[in-house]
Amino acid sequence: MFENISDKLESIFKKLKGKGLLNEEDVEVALKEIRLALLEADVNFRVVKDLIGKIKAKAVGKEVLESLTPGQQIIKIVNDELCELLGKSSSKIALSPNPPTIIMMVGLHGSGKTTTSAKLARLFKK
Repeated sequence: MFENISDKLESIFKKLKGKGLLNEEDVEVALKEIRLALLEADVNFRVVKDLIGKIKAKAVGKEVLESLTPGQQIIKIVNDELCELLGKSSSKIALSPNPPTIIMMVGLHGSGKTTTSAKLARLFKK
């Protein structure tokens, strides 16, 4: 799933190479493709809409830093917004004082729930 999104984002960013300023039209085309990639990955519509709005507000008219291409600038903005959305800090799992600790795993088919559960079981095995 993540490889598919990564491939789509990479192709979007390649199209933005060589531009000195990100104008609204360039950003709009890239955001449309990002929106489609996220929706195809079953990300909630409201989450996508909010994320795209924040990215657009930061990217439109923003001059590209000397060492960055427009694609790199968009990648940075997208990365910053995704980190903000997913959480900047990690949190610890609160283990029950009397085993077992119950953890509900939720996700789409093939998203790694079983693998993550096995890793957690091995990590917390006493």
